[in-house]
Amino acid sequence: MKSLLILLLLTAQISSNVLYAQSTEAQQLLLNVEKLAQLKKILSNMKKGYEIVSTGYNTIKDISQGNFNLHDAFLNALLQVSPTVRKYKRVADIISCQSQIVKEYRSAFNRFKSTNLFNSSEMTYMEDVYKNLFNKSLQNLDELGMVLTAGKLRMSDDERIAAIDRIYKDISDKLVFLRSFNNEGSVLAVQRGREMVDTKLSEKLNGL
Repeated sequence: MKSLLILLLLTAQISSNVLYAQSTEAQQLLLNVEKLAQLKKILSNMKKGYEIVSTGYNTIKDISQGNFNLHDAFLNALLQVSPTVRKYKRVADIISCQSQIVKEYRSAFNRFKSTNLFNSSEMTYMEDVYKNLFNKSLQNLDELGMVLTAGKLRMSDDERIAAIDRIYKDISDKLVFLRSFNNEGSVLAVQRGREMVDTKLSEKLNGL
């Protein structure tokens, strides 16, 4: 009877241990299932985050590319020269000034040379002044050509017109200087001519 009681107690203890072990395993299994669900959720969120980042990057890339294309188109448009710029009045004025510079300096130089009232060093000085003015006026024409030639400079119409105005002022200043220089030369030639006439007249009167 005593042995039977001990056997029953041992059986109950073993059953209790088995049930406890099974309960522990079940709890661990539940934890594992919860962890797996959490991991799945984390992976899902990571995937969504990647998709958002990827979509955002592609959107930014597209926008950036679009902006670049717009920028490139804008710059290419600046390389073109509109009819408004080509027909701007100052363009003809610049060409006219350059033509007048060439015409007036040649005429004055030949006239001063033919008077024989200026020595060789004075004529060389005049020639240098005229050559410098002529070369500078050619530079003005080169600048004008750059402004009016499509594909050379990236400028808006307003910038091109402002550049043309600047070139016109520069070359017209040269023409003003040339005329002043020629006038001074003419005045000096007249003075020397009168002195020469007075000298010869005085020599005649004095029988020399």
